[in-house]
Formats: sequence, structure tokens, C-alpha cells
Amino acid sequence: MNKKWYVLFGVAVLLLFLADICLGTIFIHPADVFNSIASTNPESTEHFIITQLRLPRALMAVLTGSGLAVAGLLMQTLFRNPLAGPFVLGISSGSGLGVALLVLGGSVLGWSLLSGLNVVIASILGSIAVFLLITLLSLRIKDTMGLLIVGLMMGSLSGAVVGILSYFSSSEELQRYVFWSLGSLGNLSWNDLMWIVIVFMICAALLIYVIKPLNILLLGESYAKSLGIDIKKTKWILIIISSLLAGSITAFAGPIAFIGLAVPHLARLLQPQMNHKTLIPLVVLLGAVLLLLCDLIAQLPFSSYSIPINAVTSLFGAPLVIWLIYKKRNLHF
Repeated sequence: MNKKWYVLFGVAVLLLFLADICLGTIFIHPADVFNSIASTNPESTEHFIITQLRLPRALMAVLTGSGLAVAGLLMQTLFRNPLAGPFVLGISSGSGLGVALLVLGGSVLGWSLLSGLNVVIASILGSIAVFLLITLLSLRIKDTMGLLIVGLMMGSLSGAVVGILSYFSSSEELQRYVFWSLGSLGNLSWNDLMWIVIVFMICAALLIYVIKPLNILLLGESYAKSLGIDIKKTKWILIIISSLLAGSITAFAGPIAFIGLAVPHLARLLQPQMNHKTLIPLVVLLGAVLLLLCDLIAQLPFSSYSIPINAVTSLFGAPLVIWLIYKKRNLHF
């Protein structure tokens, strides 16, 4: 792997991060950004916009892009399937079901518990419930592809329940759920970011433990076992990492599409050698670059309008995956 790619994408992350803070409804000069962050006058409007709105959003874009990209890479390696993504185990569907029960269940189930915090809690509980169910099933299902199918069926089951709730819900409840499902990197506090950072630190520690087995898994489970790799333990750790990343990101930002699916393939195009020690850092940088770029576009700089981040990632992600398939002719491991 040529080190120039790390330098190039590292610089791109810094530039896009700064641009994401500077650009918006109003333009803030980069010098004013640094002065405002270091300012001792927290009463100014500019200081509030930067530190409470744009800086948390830019940080969330970096965390979301890199986290989903890593989760996607791990799932594609585990299942040896180019179509696997961070939500392949139904974690995102579980989050969506939890939010649907809270938001859409008001008129159907007769409760009214709507608040920003409750939506996050419902999303987390939904993802945890699906994760625990997948975990219990994995004790009996030894086949990796079988587990993949179970995850897809969980997504279909959750979608069916959401559809039933949507049918009986009011237009206001439907609108609130649709807005959540479109994703958002804004409206996050520093406390929210702190929890996500803690999850990322836990996942990073676990990831270091399974770096070597990741490369061997690509050669097949039988070969990995012959080298003394604990396949069951490695699978568990990979599933836990991906579930934590996907679940926490979905809880706070909503379901963000295509980043976890497209970025690993783009990284493999730049680095044909399947060495996860160099592939994972590249995936982290690429994920951050793409989501920062998507967030810049979603903000529609110099206008008072914005578009959902999920719409932008899909507009970029779908053509990117099509191009990758055309470029490589076939996606294999």
C-alpha cells in the first residue's frame, strides 16, 4: 500500500472537516473558526453556532463514516459476501422497530412518550433486542451463511411490524418517523458524542485483538482452524464490534445507507492486497471523507435549506457501487 493514499485522505479529512464547519447558511471564515473556539466569550452567536452546532455535526460525520465503513468491512470479511453491510444482522432494523414502536405506537398502543432522548433509548433497546436474539440463534446455527439469512429475515420481520404500525398511525407520527429514518448528523450534544466515542474506544480495543484472524478468515474456516484460530470466538467479537458500531450510530444519527457497503469495496480497489492491518486505516479515512463530503452537500451551503443525509449518501453510494461492479466486473474475496 502506497503511503501517499494515507496522506492524501488524511489531508482530505482535515480540509473537509474545516469546510463542514465553515460552510452553512452563513459562511464563517476559517480564522474566525479558530478564534471562536479559543474565545473566552461564549455569549457570541458565532461561538454558539460553531461549538454547539457545526463542530458536533462535523465530528459526528467523521465518527459515523468511519464506524459504518469499518463495520461494513468486518461483515464482508466474516460472511465473505460483497453485499454484506453493517446492518446485515438486522441491527438497523431493530433500531427502526424500536423507534417505530415509540413514535408510531402512540395511536395504536395508546402511549405518548415522545422526546429526543426517548427516541434514542428506543433505538438502542431495539438494536440490543435484535442483537440478543441473533446471539441466541448463533448458539444453534453454526453456518455463517445461515446466520446471514437470519439477519435478513429479522429485517423483513421488523419491516412488516413497522408497516402495520404505519398503517394505523396518524400523519404527524408518520412524518416524525420518516424524518428519523432519513438520518441526521445534527442536533447532537457533546454528551451524545461522548457516548459514541466510548463505544468506538471499546470497538477499537476489540478490533486490535482480531486483526490477524481477519486475514486468515478470507482463506476459509477450515484453513483458519488448521492454524489454531478460534473461529467461534473470532465470529463473536466481529459480530459484537459491528453491532455496537451500527447500533450506536443508528440510535443517534438514524440509519445511514451505503457508506458501510460501498467504502470497503472502494478501499479494496485502491489496495488490492487483502491485509486488514493497512485496509482498516484506509477504510476509516475513506468513510470519514465520504460522509463529510455528503454532509457538506446536504447542508446546501449559502442557502436556508438542507436535504436529508440519507438521500445524499444514497445518491452517491448507488452509482459508486454500480461503478465498482463495472470496474471490477465481479466482486469477490
